[in-house]
Amino acid sequence: MVISVPRLVIAAPSSGSGKTTVATGLMAAFASRGLAVSPHKVGPDYIDPGYHALATGRVGRNLDAYLCGTELIAPLFAHGARGCDLAVVEGVMGLYDGAAGEGELASTAQVAKLLRAPVVLVVDASSQSRSVAALVHGFASWDPEVRVAGVILNKVGSSRHEEMLREALDESGVPVLGCLRRAAQVDTPARHLGLVPVAERRSDAVDAVGAMAEQVRRGCDLDALYALARGAGELSGAAWDAAEVVASSPPPPLPVPTLGAAPPDPRHRSERPRPQTPDGLRVVAVAGGAAFTFSYAEHAELLTAAGAEVVTFDPLRDEQLPDGTGGLVIGGGFPEMYAPELSANEPLRKAVAELAFGGAPVAAECAGLLYLSRELDEQPMCGVLDVSARMSERLTLGYRDAVAVSDSALAVAGTRMRGHEFHRTVVEPGAGAAPAWGVRAPERRVEGFVQQGVHASYLHTHWASQPGVARRFVERCRTS
Repeated sequence: MVISVPRLVIAAPSSGSGKTTVATGLMAAFASRGLAVSPHKVGPDYIDPGYHALATGRVGRNLDAYLCGTELIAPLFAHGARGCDLAVVEGVMGLYDGAAGEGELASTAQVAKLLRAPVVLVVDASSQSRSVAALVHGFASWDPEVRVAGVILNKVGSSRHEEMLREALDESGVPVLGCLRRAAQVDTPARHLGLVPVAERRSDAVDAVGAMAEQVRRGCDLDALYALARGAGELSGAAWDAAEVVASSPPPPLPVPTLGAAPPDPRHRSERPRPQTPDGLRVVAVAGGAAFTFSYAEHAELLTAAGAEVVTFDPLRDEQLPDGTGGLVIGGGFPEMYAPELSANEPLRKAVAELAFGGAPVAAECAGLLYLSRELDEQPMCGVLDVSARMSERLTLGYRDAVAVSDSALAVAGTRMRGHEFHRTVVEPGAGAAPAWGVRAPERRVEGFVQQGVHASYLHTHWASQPGVARRFVERCRTS
């Protein structure tokens, strides 16, 4: 199979240069021309893809060579871009920045090479003139395999400033494909973990994306950018397919008792059998809404391919789990911003606890861990785990190599996965009698909790790297 979707990688010398504004604006501007635009984000970021989805009307997808492996970048890209006229890939950090101590691994440059895609460098020109040529020359010549094929100048102060920048770049051999003036209306609010997600400010986010598109339309040569995208090299190989990878993954071992598992709490024990869908398959409820916005689209696709009916619910609004729920997935997000509201929804907290103490499989990452705790910032949560959670001044951030310590609904002990931590909260204690993971970097430690069917941890993982996780989880839904 040959993959020939026109594509661009939007990169920058450093964070804060304007990649998200330019990438999102380009996506929206091209979509408004009637093109089917496939949005992608390098790295583990969950928030930018929400803005990308708003701009294109398609699911924003991540391309992370650390979490998924370099061999999956092109297949995952082809899966997301199937049937599209153009793909726009927003980079992460600076062009050559990747996983700490791992060389180019997980960098925008590496992904651009794996996709054989031209790179457009977004440069914050607010405090320079002729020096911009030296900066662009350095980035364009650093790695001959990375094709820096154009520059978009951002935060340009005046017509005279633009003229000086263009004159300097005439000598670099890298064409200027756009010039954007400072524009406060395209700014998006941020807080302790980055931009505020679309789900929390949808109306304002729609306006912001519209402003980004208009700024890009005024300041960029869209025809030249599309021509550049069409010059991307062809890729060979098959697109990633959830059904195929689930079918080829090893069959899940039979569930085994979990060491250190807490006994069922009689307060939450239900004698009612959990209903099944008509064909005998379980419903897997996935938390969504403003408090739980962090998820990878491939997770739901893998669960569906494994035989589950995936239904989204909102812990801020829904007082009961979806009918027929036999398993629960609670991903990341910002429960710390909504602790009083989550706590006030007592009927749902009790329903979650009843499901968990009844032995149903529950997969919780980061925000999900906080929601299952006894309390979050002194607000009562579900009480599934006997831990206390609170906000912290310290940001925990970085990739992690992990190995499953305990048999769980997700994996057998010894299963290796790579993950990512990104939080400004702590839970006490940090691990249970049966920890979820042993992690290496920044120090060796165990963390998380395996308790009956519950697997709860701070670690964000990408199941495309281990599709057997979804197959095992759904099988546990059938047998629990």
